[in-house]
Amino acid sequence: MSDKKGRINVVYSTNPDFNYEYEEEETQATLPPEQQSLRVTLDSKQRAGKTVTLVDGFVGTEEDLKELAKLLKSKCGVGGSVKDGQIIIQGAFKDKVLAILQANKYRAK
Repeated sequence: MSDKKGRINVVYSTNPDFNYEYEEEETQATLPPEQQSLRVTLDSKQRAGKTVTLVDGFVGTEEDLKELAKLLKSKCGVGGSVKDGQIIIQGAFKDKVLAILQANKYRAK
């Protein structure tokens, strides 16, 4: 690994046999749906008056979060995105999103 930004504690060494320590990227294991505690809210701040449905509290990998977002978007028939660990669904679909999550055994409120 030759990434200089990931080095820990040492900037440079003149020792030719020195091995740098590198930061390990922590991948958080995805909790099963029964252990997830998701929060569904409506928001329209800084969105030009458009209402969106936010899903917070997902614990797991980015891929699993995107997979859940894809499921919600397809079931609601709308667009959306994943940013900063949040699922953003375009439109006011709080009740529908709650029903979909609970049907898939997620703990949501």
